[in-house]
This record gives sequence, C-alpha cells and structure tokens, in this order.
Amino acid sequence: MQPPIPLTELRMKPLRPFLSAAVFLGACAPAAQIVSAPSPTPSSTPVAVSAAFVPPDTSPSNWWLLDEATDHYPGISAEKAYRELLANRPTRRNVVVAVIDGGSDLDHPDLAAKAWTNAREIPGNGRDDDGDGYVDDVHGWNFIGGADGRDVNQDTYEVVRVYVAGRARFEVPNADTASTPAVRAEYATWKKARAEVQTKRAEAESQLQQIRPIEQRVNQIVTVLRATLHTDSLTVAGVKALTTLDPTVSQARQVYLNMTAQGFTPAEIAEERKGVETQLQFGLNPDFNPRPIVGDNYADLSERRYGNRDYKGPAADHGTHVAGIVGAVRGNGQGMDGVTPSSVRIMAVRVVPDGDERDKDVANGIRWAVDHGANVINMSFGKSYSPQKAVVDEAVRYADAHGVLMVHAAGNDGARLDTFPNFPSRTFLSGGTARNWIEVGAVSWKGGDSIVAGFSNYGKEQVDVFAPGVDILSTFPDGHYQRISGTSMAAPVVTGVAALLMSYYPDLTAAQVKQIIMASAASHATQSVVVPGVKDPRPFGELSASGGIVNVYAALQMAERMSHGAAH
Repeated sequence: MQPPIPLTELRMKPLRPFLSAAVFLGACAPAAQIVSAPSPTPSSTPVAVSAAFVPPDTSPSNWWLLDEATDHYPGISAEKAYRELLANRPTRRNVVVAVIDGGSDLDHPDLAAKAWTNAREIPGNGRDDDGDGYVDDVHGWNFIGGADGRDVNQDTYEVVRVYVAGRARFEVPNADTASTPAVRAEYATWKKARAEVQTKRAEAESQLQQIRPIEQRVNQIVTVLRATLHTDSLTVAGVKALTTLDPTVSQARQVYLNMTAQGFTPAEIAEERKGVETQLQFGLNPDFNPRPIVGDNYADLSERRYGNRDYKGPAADHGTHVAGIVGAVRGNGQGMDGVTPSSVRIMAVRVVPDGDERDKDVANGIRWAVDHGANVINMSFGKSYSPQKAVVDEAVRYADAHGVLMVHAAGNDGARLDTFPNFPSRTFLSGGTARNWIEVGAVSWKGGDSIVAGFSNYGKEQVDVFAPGVDILSTFPDGHYQRISGTSMAAPVVTGVAALLMSYYPDLTAAQVKQIIMASAASHATQSVVVPGVKDPRPFGELSASGGIVNVYAALQMAERMSHGAAH
C-alpha cells in the first residue's frame, strides 16, 4: 500500500504498474550497464477490500469529516454536526461497535478510552469468569489463534482452499464427476478454482522475475548516490541538487529522479517484491496450511469455542485503522478525530489473517459480537469464494434477529457486484436477505466526475450508500497514524454514523438507523461520474440504492424528526 498494505487488502493483490522501461533506459547510457525489464501488467484479479495507492497529501487530513457546501470536500458533515447540532448535548445510550477484522490495537492512545470491556471477566486470571466458553475475553476475542497463545498470521486464499478441498476427488475425472447436477456444479467450481490458482501463480512468478532485476538495479543506483552524497538517507531535493561530471553518477541521478517522479521509492519496490514472494509462499501455496495452530476441529462448523484472547494479533494495521475511523477520541488534540462520541465503545474480534478469512471464523466472530452486546458490527473484508456460506448465513440471521446492524465494505475490485461475487453478503443461499445490513462503496475527496474511488465496487441493487474512502487518516498500531484508501475505510465511516445515531436516539431500531442513513445521504444521483472499469461516465445514482454519500448532519436532522414524530 505504500504505506504498508492492510491485511484485507492483500487478497490477490496485483502489483501496481511498475517503473516503465524508460525509467531505466530513457536517460541512461551506456545501455549495456542498465538492467531493464518489461513493465509488469497488473493482475487481472483486482485488489481486495482496501488498498489503493495513497498519493502525497493533497487534501486536509480530516476531509472526510468536512461539509461539502462550506468546506468544498464531499465529507460527511460530522464537524458541522458536532458544532451546530450536538454541542453540549449529552448522549443517551452507550453503544458498542464490534470491529471484526485482522486485529486492533485498543491500547493506542487515541483508542484506549474507547475500548469495550467485558465487566464479567477478570483480566488475566486465566479463567472463564463469565462462563461463556472464552477465557479472558476482556476487550475482544481472536478466532484465529490457539489456546497455547500462538496466532495465525499468514493463510491461503479461499480459492486455493477450494482447489485443495476438491483435488483428490476431481483431479482425475471419473464417472462420479457428472453423476448429478449438484456434483457437476461442484466440479465446475473446482475447475474454475484450479484455473485461477494456476493463473495467479504464473502471474506472480512472472512478476517476481521482473521485479527482482529492477530492485537490484535500484539498489545499485542508491549505493552510488549515497556514496557520492556521503549520506545514508537520500532525499529528492538532495539528489536534484547533485552536480557531477561522472557519467555513472549522472545516470544514477536521472534514474532516481525519474523513479521518484512516478511515485516509487526503493523501499516500496522492496515491499512489492516481498509481497509477491509472500503470495507464492503462503496465499497461493496449495501445500501451506496454518490451521493446526488454532487447534479446532476445522470440519465441525458448529464448533464455536476456540481461539485465544489476543485480539490484536501479529499484524493489527488494518483493524486499528478501521477502529480509529469509528472511534478515535474526539477533541483530545491528538492525531485525528473519529466519528463517534465518547459513549461509544469498540470491541475487537480477530478473524482475518494475511490471506482470506475462513467462513467458520467469520460466522463465530459475528455470533460472539452479538452475544457480547454489539449494536453495530463493522466488516471491512471480503473474498470471492465462500464454500461454507451457509454457516455465515446462519450467523447473519442471528445478528439480524437480535437487531444488530451489520456494515460491510463493498470491495476494491472496481467491479459491479452483480457480476463479481464478494462475500460475506446479505443474500442467503436459501433465499431472502438480511434486513439490518448496509453495503458501502467509497468516494474520493477529488469530487466532480472523479468522486467515485477508482477501486470501489458498486451496484444499484447491491451497494446501499457511498462514504469517504480515499486518503483517510486514522490510527495505526503503537501510537502511530496513517493515511489509507479503500472501501475498508468507507465502511467504518458508515458504522460510526450508525453508532452516533444510536447514541443520541436510543429508541431507533437498527432497521430505522439504516433507513435514515440511506434516506438522508447527500444526493449525487444525477451527477455524471467516472465509473471503475466503464468507458463512458454514468450517473452516480446508478451505482447504489441511495444514490448518495452518507451525511451525519442530515441523518441527525432526520432522526430528530422521526423521534419527535414517534413521541407524538
């Protein structure tokens, strides 16, 4: 991601288009000294939920909280709402938000005061004080960790698991392969998965062959420039100021400036190479299986009590960022402000590894959150296969029946969701849909015809509303902050708005909160916009059910009218 790519964004992550050959050849001589490589073509499988390239800061760090009319950024009008509608107004309900993700650092200085606490559990005593089957689940739970304290970090993609699950049965076609319509469908899915795995591995191996010589050449250039400038830390300004008659140094200078002008740094190139190696070693490796770490009976989908208390896990970048958007402490003069007031609490539920989350863990994460009092569940993750979708559907029905609002990121595939599967989804295999579910696309601060984030999924019937999701500054582990882009960032904006409404209007049901969020969205329905993957501009209204961008100010006004009407 260029800051580091969050967990859920790593699913089948294609490389950014790399440095063109001109960077290495155009201004360089003698050509024989230059290591050149063709520019890799981005993978045909789009980026998963969240991580578009974040350009240099070109918008206010809080643009997403600003008001479009007065501040000229398509934000959610949160600052205006707090200033004009909520000043000195107490909340009326404590609301709990579950962040189901790859782990969250709730010890972050901007989050610690907002961490949910299980009052029935005594921290660190190694006992299940509340008798719920989870030992020391004080601030959250980790469904991809073992009782011995180990955690799953890397895991495979779901498409690989689908391929592996059917390999013994379908690798050699036999009479059973076409015995019934159901088996034929299973076989077709398996063949599709096998082809995708083979294609993805071939693409990754090709990318690795191209990036390694580029990285080697860049390292040579950096070594030359550091030695010439007598520094270990290169800057663009320093390299620009360098004057030399040495052709080798001159060549290195020009290549470095060309490279940085295209938005690349040596560290990013190394990170890209590591990312591809990680895909081949873990995500796309049919022989890799970390599940024994968890120690559950993986085949038993009814099993719920496994995991450990390490809700942060080994890589909490993504979940911490999501949590900060929802609930970073407001007005403390530190870092950034989240959407929600001080009465909102955040519980962390870890189910997402570096790879694809597993359906069993997603289902159990939803159930655990509901059983422990979550009012809103944020799910900024997704995948294109869901072999145990039925068990997830059961959990979604469970949350729906308990009046819990579920907010899900639409995904970063730049695709129309009626043609591109993205799970979990509100639609049940057995028919029907979840009532308390909001699907969220992402918009950019750029506005105009570029208001739709270039990576965002969309769909008139599948996506409910859009929210800011580009260059969002939020919390990062260990007290840090970072800007990230993705629908993973847009979803917690909506989650935060929902929790805020519930805080001030405690009588609203989850269904009413969803209704208000959609009905009060700032309409851009007739605005002509560039749509990801589509040649000609389209009306923004074609991309979601609401045709708008979530707006706190208007939502609060509508909630007030609805609440006032109910009182009379």
